[in-house]
Amino acid sequence: MKLFQKLLVASTAMSLITPLAAQASDTLNLEEMNNYSRGNSNVQRFDSKTFINEVSEDIANIKGRLDGLEAQQNVFEAGAFSDTTTMDGKAIFDLGFLDYSESETSAEALKFHYSYTLNLNSSFTGDDNLYVRLKTGNHTGWMTSSDHGGYLSSGKGNSDALKVDKIWYQFPVGDNNTVWVGPKIENYYMHGTSPSIYQPITKQFTLGGNGNAYGASTSTGAGWAYKADNGFAISSNVVSKSDNSVAGVTESGCTAYVKGTNSYTNSGLLTDCTKTSWATQIGITKPQYSASLMVNQKFNGWSDGYFHTASADDALVSGGNHTAIGLRGWWRPQETGTATPSISAGYDTTQYDGVTSGTDSSDMWFVGLQWQDMFTADDKIGLAFGQPTKHDDETVDPFAYELYYSYKANDSVTITPTVFGGQDREGDSEDVFGALLQTTFKF
Repeated sequence: MKLFQKLLVASTAMSLITPLAAQASDTLNLEEMNNYSRGNSNVQRFDSKTFINEVSEDIANIKGRLDGLEAQQNVFEAGAFSDTTTMDGKAIFDLGFLDYSESETSAEALKFHYSYTLNLNSSFTGDDNLYVRLKTGNHTGWMTSSDHGGYLSSGKGNSDALKVDKIWYQFPVGDNNTVWVGPKIENYYMHGTSPSIYQPITKQFTLGGNGNAYGASTSTGAGWAYKADNGFAISSNVVSKSDNSVAGVTESGCTAYVKGTNSYTNSGLLTDCTKTSWATQIGITKPQYSASLMVNQKFNGWSDGYFHTASADDALVSGGNHTAIGLRGWWRPQETGTATPSISAGYDTTQYDGVTSGTDSSDMWFVGLQWQDMFTADDKIGLAFGQPTKHDDETVDPFAYELYYSYKANDSVTITPTVFGGQDREGDSEDVFGALLQTTFKF
């Protein structure tokens, strides 16, 4: 039994035994017995067997009551949280602002928002996993906008409504294969090789640069990965949007995509009208380094990245198809706490179908440096920079960056001051600068 059960049973047993002891004390009054014996020679004498039947009945009653109590406990346990399910979570407070060099906008106002996440993992065989993520938040403005690079990795703008944010089931096939299937999943959860070990604050720097090759969007999907014992891995997965219902200009049975609506009509899973992302990756991972190659084919205006200029993003949502190739790699030193950081790097190149020359290709690059255990145990210094995805004919070279220091106030609370920004971030003359104080509570 668990400790709580043992204490409960013990306390009940004591409450049952105490009346029995009192009863025995009243019954076995030896002085009264002696007086009675001296006054009446014919009285029945007591011996060791006199109370056997009575005590046996009382013990039987106690045992019956204890059995009943244990049965009630078993019923309570059956209705309690499953032993095969674990839960963890976190709450994040974000206090920050974003300043534009030319535009005057209310988006520059100081903002204080939060997100709250619960992760549930359930196993039914010991090797499988049903994952559910519940999440809510009230982020608004630049904290959840892909423009200007301010979208936070912690950002969630669903107006305080606690919703199922991710849900999928994964299971092994043989010793080296894993299969995923779920109604709410993103490509990168199903990759065989981690593209980056840099831990970003702004979402643009996730996955070694969140451009065309590794950009992802939550929807219905399935995937498979093979991971060999020597670190080699190959994976392939597909994610398709099936919940679209906005009418527009019909062409060949499909509805033209309208930027901002995120919708088509007649677009069930894997049809000619459906926005779909099919990603295939090959890579190798060793304790100190990793390298991978990704080919991601995206159809019908799939747009999911956070590391683009404005014109490059417009090309993605024009309703056409494109193919992105992504190279990723990372290296880390054998020991932390030294001047040598871990290094993550990424490069994307993309070819677009059905667009004019000069906008039919784009590229992106990223570098992320991270130092650990520099001043205190488990602290981190992060520096990331790179060029957002831009077309070949763009006349300026956009640039984005972030710099942060993350330290633990205690085992559960982490505080992370951050600065971020960019020059010509959207492919124009607009420079941006932002500052953020992030506090994370883990439980």
